[in-house]
Amino acid sequence: MNLGEFSAVFSMKVINTSKKISAQLFVYIVFVLLMGTTQLPGQTKASIMPPDTLQVGIAGSAPFVFSKNASTKGIAIEIWEHIAVKKDWGYKYQYYDNVEEAMNALSAGSIDLVVGPISITSKRLQNMSFSQPFYNSSLSILSRSDKPNLWEKVKPLFSIKLLMAVAVFLIILAIVGCLLWLAERKKSPEQFPKDPINGIGTGMWLAIVTMSTTGYGDKAPITVSGRIIAGSWMIISIIFATSMVAGIASTLTLSSLSTSTVTNVEQLSQRAAATISASPSARFLNEHKAQLHEVNSLDEAVSLLKSKKVDAVVYDRPQLLYYLKNNPDEDLYIAKAEYYKQGYGFAFPLNTALVYDVNRALLELAEGQETERIINYYLDKDE
Repeated sequence: MNLGEFSAVFSMKVINTSKKISAQLFVYIVFVLLMGTTQLPGQTKASIMPPDTLQVGIAGSAPFVFSKNASTKGIAIEIWEHIAVKKDWGYKYQYYDNVEEAMNALSAGSIDLVVGPISITSKRLQNMSFSQPFYNSSLSILSRSDKPNLWEKVKPLFSIKLLMAVAVFLIILAIVGCLLWLAERKKSPEQFPKDPINGIGTGMWLAIVTMSTTGYGDKAPITVSGRIIAGSWMIISIIFATSMVAGIASTLTLSSLSTSTVTNVEQLSQRAAATISASPSARFLNEHKAQLHEVNSLDEAVSLLKSKKVDAVVYDRPQLLYYLKNNPDEDLYIAKAEYYKQGYGFAFPLNTALVYDVNRALLELAEGQETERIINYYLDKDE
């Protein structure tokens, strides 16, 4: 083989080798690209990593959230800031007028989480994630604890039921008086005149003194039938009078001891109660047939209560506790009964990596009693 033939053969081999290397490189590049976009069986979709500076939405009411320029922060904000310090997270606050507005911003991707008294509900879980609850809330009843005045004490004596009972009693006395007059008018006309009005009136007088065991002796039946009627009336009146006197005494005693305090929701049936417009407590009061008065703020609702335009205020228990802490001199009482229990947590978008870290930090704060200390400070609970 001469030099020219050798050069030609060597060039062909180099070209073939280069083609093989190029083909292998092409296959490798395609494989890497496919691996980057294809999810292998058993793998889960990667969580969305948070940015360096978190956009934190703030929404809710005191004592969980205060306004931007307030000197105090609130339960929810203080707990969040403890978490942020633990995790060394940077953040920036965005304040919203209400919770729904903040939730809409979260769904739109404008913020990374919402801090405040956010109720954890099954409906909301369809579109977002939540931390574990940092506070367990409920609905409670706030009412007056003032003592009744003189009219309120005697008012039960003028009730329809009592007036009807008195009317029935007078009818019974008239019947007994008529029977005594019919039995005695012929044999004892000096005691029971033949005139029906005077005669029946005398019979009623005898029935009254007999029932009351006064027994003046100025009138007394002399006939057998008259004595049977009088004896029967004595036995009946002992039971009747005792029950009636006991009922009146019980009514007077209860009215003197009673206050305007409401201890459970059953007492609000057909009675006036105030709450915040469009809150869960509005639906709760409608379910229990209360006369609903919807207002725009808790202060407005309490004002209606103190002016006696409503009998109670129904709202979230922590907000009522916070109001009582700041107004200790008012004669108001919060019932021990709790309704519609629900947890408050922080809201996040779906598939965010923040939830796990926040939950762990919340557990650490709870175990260190830090969460309880913050709550006690705002709600004035016993530590």
